[in-house]
Amino acid sequence: MQPANLPAHGIAVAPHALASNTALAVLRDGGNAIEAMVAAAATIAVAYPHMNGIGGDSFWLISANTTTGRQVIGVEGCGSAPLKLPEGYFEGVQSVLFRGPKAALTLAGTVSAWERSLELSRSLLGGQLPLSRLLEDAIAHARNGVPVTASQHRSTLSKLPELEQVAGFAETFLAGGAVPEVGARFRQPRLANTLEHLSRAGLADFYQGELARSMADDLSRLGSALALEDFQQHRAQTCTPLVLQHSQGLVYNLPPPTQGLVSLMILGLMDRQPGAQADHLSASYVHSAVEAAKQAFAVRDRHITDPRHMSVDAASFLEAAHLDTLAARIDPLAAAPWGAGKGPADTVWLGVIDAQGNAVSMIQSIYHEFGSGIVLPESGVNWQNRGASFSLAPGHINALAPGKRPFHTLNPALAHLADGRLLAYGSMGGDGQPQNQSAVFTRVATHGLSAQEAVSAPRWLLGRTWGQASDSLKLEGRFPESTVAQLRALGHEVELLADYDETCGHAGCLIRYPDGSLQGGSDPRSDGAVAAG
Repeated sequence: MQPANLPAHGIAVAPHALASNTALAVLRDGGNAIEAMVAAAATIAVAYPHMNGIGGDSFWLISANTTTGRQVIGVEGCGSAPLKLPEGYFEGVQSVLFRGPKAALTLAGTVSAWERSLELSRSLLGGQLPLSRLLEDAIAHARNGVPVTASQHRSTLSKLPELEQVAGFAETFLAGGAVPEVGARFRQPRLANTLEHLSRAGLADFYQGELARSMADDLSRLGSALALEDFQQHRAQTCTPLVLQHSQGLVYNLPPPTQGLVSLMILGLMDRQPGAQADHLSASYVHSAVEAAKQAFAVRDRHITDPRHMSVDAASFLEAAHLDTLAARIDPLAAAPWGAGKGPADTVWLGVIDAQGNAVSMIQSIYHEFGSGIVLPESGVNWQNRGASFSLAPGHINALAPGKRPFHTLNPALAHLADGRLLAYGSMGGDGQPQNQSAVFTRVATHGLSAQEAVSAPRWLLGRTWGQASDSLKLEGRFPESTVAQLRALGHEVELLADYDETCGHAGCLIRYPDGSLQGGSDPRSDGAVAAG
């Protein structure tokens, strides 16, 4: 399917329509893709508070048309563990806690990623819109309120028993002690004040200024080990993306501590399997994807951590000879044994492409639903629990250490296809992220589906994601019965889901064609939309 139009300003997609609309409004005001993404990221931090926020982390892939040619740049807004941990801080527990003060273990990197990306906007693309304009919609939505989505209602209801006693949660996310109903107006006045303060003082104030001191004091009083020193030493980093040489073109993702390597390995392994070329609803296609995921997850669980603590080069796993070796281990007629996944994650992925062909693929998260559950009393910031990725076992690859960055499921994707198309795509969902990426990419690049068809088509999930405890192979109900039967015959433990099940995450995809035409796909499993014009 060919694109329908040539938008004058660009295109955006997000799992909440308010964020897509914010991005388009910034593009119409003369902003570039990076500026539009910062505005959309701020809006969705307000509108989808159970999945992301400024108390979390953020990762960016930017494809920029510059005077010296096209550049693909990664930005990592990844917070670290405290530089100093009190002696006996985790005494008496076997693992890092998921909720409460001790779960608020790593610094929040999201705002630093916005700041670093805006520096690139100015230096590479001549961006000039003021921060006050970019945060305008988010401030208004936080102050005036947004309707509670069905997704927020479900998450609040299901997680209430473990969160209602966590400091600040009930005051922020309940209405008169009850879970807000779908459509009720949800206001965040303290967060509105915080965003307004940042619009005046600058984003660096989150780490170096008055806001940093306020949050550090609140975290300390609540029992977190984070200190002002941790805020002051934090900087978002630019990085060189990992690149996969795929038969359809070049595919980009982020290096460790993210699982971007996993997403690229799955695509590289599928590219080497005849079954992946079969009909995209067939058992052969799904089997090839699932078996590729098992091989890639095994590499992830053995090797991926903070790159400063890795003994191998992540890019080496994308070399053709290594992928050939792993592909040869995949049996097209039988499912390999499967252990257990990494577990749940709540995340949002957003994409923007402007009229000049600059593209941003961005993902931000507070990890589990509502993160640690802590909401800081003065700033209204809900703090992440990404530190739950650490292990307390000595010698573990992701063992907790001062100043160490945690393993991240987050990974945004971009591709420059050999036929001239540019793809920005991604998904939320823990173990489901790389699997959803494989579905969207191959359905567009290999099978010729439109962006919307690729995102809407039935998906699978091996392992766990948010709200799930089982490690079965889950299939949405729209797969043919013959596909389900054949997968079971191959040895897969198949569990059936609803037709458009949020368990399979929220994905999105944008495509820019060589003639400048733009096309987008928004996930019907989300509250999102594509905005173009």
